[in-house]
Amino acid sequence: MNKTKKSRGKRSKIRVLSLTVMVFGIGFIVYATFNIWSQSGYYIDDNHIGNTSSVASVAKLNKIKLESAGTVNSDNATVSSLDKAIYTVYPSEGDNIGSLTIPALNRELPIIQGTGAAELEKGVGHFTQSVLPGQKDNCVISGHRDTYLRQIGKLKLGDELIVQTSAGTFTYKVSGTRIVHENDKTVIVPMDHAVLTLTTCYPFDFIGSAPDRYIVSANLVKSK
Repeated sequence: MNKTKKSRGKRSKIRVLSLTVMVFGIGFIVYATFNIWSQSGYYIDDNHIGNTSSVASVAKLNKIKLESAGTVNSDNATVSSLDKAIYTVYPSEGDNIGSLTIPALNRELPIIQGTGAAELEKGVGHFTQSVLPGQKDNCVISGHRDTYLRQIGKLKLGDELIVQTSAGTFTYKVSGTRIVHENDKTVIVPMDHAVLTLTTCYPFDFIGSAPDRYIVSANLVKSK
């Protein structure tokens, strides 16, 4: 009798333990899945790429450049005479504006105007408050670390980044890499020469919304 009770009690403890482990495992899977899903929705806004004042200052600078030569509104507007030699029409958000080829990674990626969730599902996104590829200043392009910009951490100094748009072919060479916090405002600072800045989430294997950004800087060395 006592042996039977002990046996039943042992089996009950095992069932409780098994159920506890199962519930914990399911909970962990749900948590991890939710974090991965939330990461897939990463897009650039004022909080991802810098503080509001730095974004506003860059936007104001670009607006002054365009308005000084008499532009119309930004949606499919004719670009000012200041930039007319490069681009005749300013792209609207969601437009495919060209491609980014990374020979070192054997990759060719579509460049989409804008960095919202919808744009980053289609390719790498051009941050609209930065200049277009090939123009003098800082052109910022972003993408997901686990899709379009995967393996970006393998890029080395001197590697080429080739951008093709309606304005021509622009070859940049990697001049440096760095890791910054997601709110670092130096990512979009104005430059006195043509620069291409690639940005993605970091650490690359982080589960959930990563706290940092991996930055690749490249200088324009050739255009045609």
